[in-house]
Amino acid sequence: MKKIILLVCLLPLSTFLRAQSSEKDLIKKTEDAAKKIEDTIPNGWKSTGKVSFLFNQANFNNWIAGGENSFSGNLGLDYKIDYKKDDYSWENRILASYGLLQTQNSSFEKKTDDQVEINSIVAKKTKSYWYYSFLVNFRTQFTKGYLYTKDANGAEIREEHTNFMSPGYLLFGPGMYWKKTENFKINLAPLTSKFTFVDSRYTSIAGYVDGDYFGVDANKSMLYQLGFNATAYYKFTIMENVTAENLLNLYSNYLKDPQNIDINYNLIIVMKINKILSANLNFQAIYDDDAYAGFQTKEVFGVGLNYNF
Repeated sequence: MKKIILLVCLLPLSTFLRAQSSEKDLIKKTEDAAKKIEDTIPNGWKSTGKVSFLFNQANFNNWIAGGENSFSGNLGLDYKIDYKKDDYSWENRILASYGLLQTQNSSFEKKTDDQVEINSIVAKKTKSYWYYSFLVNFRTQFTKGYLYTKDANGAEIREEHTNFMSPGYLLFGPGMYWKKTENFKINLAPLTSKFTFVDSRYTSIAGYVDGDYFGVDANKSMLYQLGFNATAYYKFTIMENVTAENLLNLYSNYLKDPQNIDINYNLIIVMKINKILSANLNFQAIYDDDAYAGFQTKEVFGVGLNYNF
């Protein structure tokens, strides 16, 4: 009888241990399969791209509750081009978007989006998922940006505040690259140089205070920083035909206020309807105390027309 009771007690434990062992074996087999796929990727160039157009329109006619006719459009480009040669790889991604909003009662077209970003990383494989790496990141905008106010008569006026390469950001530095899969990767660069470029006419106006314009001193056109940079990329499927991409960039400047970490986070959610149509959500949050003492956020949502190439 005691043997039977002991056997009944040990049976669940044995089953649990076998399940744990099977789960570990499955994880290992999955990792080995992913590694094998990575190792068998052919040498040479590979490229993919997508052009998308998001639009939003509102029209009111005798609408008692009130409203203003408006139209907005956003054109975007997402292009990847990679190169592989044995243990060496070179990954490049270009993200560009530009959007305008026109409302019936506004004197000006206003931007809803304006950015161009180039990411490039050269890597040499070491062991497991680790690589030696060298990262380059460049960001700026296409056209002039304005601050909008109203004059004494209530008329809308604008003042030019930014332009192409004002600001422009360039980061580069060596580091270590961890890539589990194409959808999950992290780069750590402890000695990253960061250049902030601006047009000196913005820093040369009377009464300008050092650092007021993206951290650049008076009559200067560049700010140099040296610090630690971390970038992370994670893409996953939320549900069928719905994917989410997360891109995170962190930077700490060793030379001044290293505790003030610059944050640049992008979230791209694509809800695919068919090969051409999708609903797209682009969200971006930035913290950079050289530009603004607080979080900057941007969100663009709309129905998109997509062309893949």
